[in-house]
Amino acid sequence: MRGLTDTIAAVATPPGKGAIGVLRLSGPEALTIGARVWAGRDPRKLEGGRFTYGRMVDPETNEVIDEGLLLVFRAPRSYTGEDALEFQLHGSPAVMRRALSALLSAGARLAEPGEFTLRAYLKGRLDLAQAESVLALVEAESETARRQALRGLSRELSARIRAIEAPLLDLLAHIQATLDYPEEGVEPHRAEEAIGAALRAIDALLQTARAGRIAREGARLVILGPPNAGKSSLLNALIGYERAIVAPIPGTTRDYLEAPLELEGLPLKAVDTAGVRKTTDPVEAAGVKRAFALAREADLVLWVADRSEEKPAPPPELPGGRVLFVASKADLPPAWEDPTYLSVSARTGEGVEALKARIKDRLLAGASEGEAWLTSERQAEALAEAKTHLQAARSAPDDLMAMEVEAALEALARVTGTQVVEEAIGRIFRNFCVGK
Repeated sequence: MRGLTDTIAAVATPPGKGAIGVLRLSGPEALTIGARVWAGRDPRKLEGGRFTYGRMVDPETNEVIDEGLLLVFRAPRSYTGEDALEFQLHGSPAVMRRALSALLSAGARLAEPGEFTLRAYLKGRLDLAQAESVLALVEAESETARRQALRGLSRELSARIRAIEAPLLDLLAHIQATLDYPEEGVEPHRAEEAIGAALRAIDALLQTARAGRIAREGARLVILGPPNAGKSSLLNALIGYERAIVAPIPGTTRDYLEAPLELEGLPLKAVDTAGVRKTTDPVEAAGVKRAFALAREADLVLWVADRSEEKPAPPPELPGGRVLFVASKADLPPAWEDPTYLSVSARTGEGVEALKARIKDRLLAGASEGEAWLTSERQAEALAEAKTHLQAARSAPDDLMAMEVEAALEALARVTGTQVVEEAIGRIFRNFCVGK
């Protein structure tokens, strides 16, 4: 990352045509550079939080580039904690290119990816968990991802980490006092209680890692079952429109078929597969083989069996622990009953909403939507490392216990960035787009 004392500029809106385009300028010379390109009220004389109308001009030729609005932020009350300006102009590519060129000619340099948010972190405006939440909010494609990113941005995740750290810091201080001043009669520490509480809190957070990944990346839901069990009809019922061809002829689906689905804010990709049965048809056999391969990679599998016909035995290839059993065609007279199966009728809609709720519960795996989740692999790895150190501390003598607790605290600190080496910071912020 280049000099953090430079004044930086970038286009902050997506490429392409738009009614409005925004350029962001931040750094110690932001107000001075702004004055060189803005033919209107001098931004150096404006209070923070004020808009002014004017024209963007080329500082070398004084040619008018566009007219629009300028918003002034005074340090430290800005996104970056520095003096900052935002230019709101017409959003054509030509205007954005020329306006950015004007800012660079006036003395700014082009911002690197994530540099605005990096400066916010270095100025203490955001901690590292919040900074990652900014990226998650920018990239959110589902309602659940948006809500969780906003929770992280509002420091809810950071607060959960601090709640784990506080008693461990007290424990570490107590152990060190016992080791350093044995003659002072320091009361015995209560390590088991403090470590046990921390481990339970870490486990609760780690349980949210899968839900956080699914909210961020989406989940794959594979529908598996014998031919003519109603898999395609169930896919159509889940997504709300006819995506798959439905026919009474067994073996209609020879290959898999995908369809996007947002289930109560959770992004999914539902996959209809070929009917599972023994067959001599090489094409159909290839479809069955592919269906099992998809099931092995799925986040959740629906095993669908026709409730109006003889009950089929689930194949041994089903992935254990990631299967929901569905009894289809619930509108027809039942040939069997099984409480482990959820009855559904794609024709009447019976049980479809209950199935959606069950799918969501299984995918979230106990993660409460009312709490902040882990939203990156980096966070999950740091918490897993902290857990390992605390487990080792439980059975260690006091001197080694202190070392393990301190190592656990260092791992926890990496989530919020209170102790992070420059190389690790750089890896995180390189994932951002320019202008953020």
